[in-house]
Amino acid sequence: MTAQPPVPDNPDETADQQPATSGRSFDEVQAGERAMLRRAMRSTLLLVGALVVLGCAVGALVAGLPGVWGALVGAGLAALFCGTTVWSMQRTVGKPPTVMAGVVMGAWLAKIVVLVVVLAVLRGADFYDPYVLFVVLAIGAIGSALLDYQAVKGARIPYVQP
Repeated sequence: MTAQPPVPDNPDETADQQPATSGRSFDEVQAGERAMLRRAMRSTLLLVGALVVLGCAVGALVAGLPGVWGALVGAGLAALFCGTTVWSMQRTVGKPPTVMAGVVMGAWLAKIVVLVVVLAVLRGADFYDPYVLFVVLAIGAIGSALLDYQAVKGARIPYVQP
């Protein structure tokens, strides 16, 4: 005699809504992903705010007004690069992997175009300090990657979704 699969109490329940072996439904897993991405976005925005304040202060001490402008441009580029990735992931939670990959890749291409345009506009300009811009942008990129890692590490999301 073979065992019959359990019959759901509610016949309208779909496979996506039934609890997985971990005891978490698909909607609960998505809620965990959304919470993790909100945490990553909040951390990124706090980092960019700190970059603006500290970058402008250090830039002013090191290079005067051009240092302030370098810090502002660097923080703006860091916000664009770091925030766009998290934003695109937030918009595709629960979507098929191909949709998520397409949106993230499209956002990446848009960021590259913006970077090339900004660098072309800034080429030869002397109102900003390029070294301050580079340092602020590098700290923003590395800091954002570390903060995103912390958000993912602290999230309770199963490796295999139900």
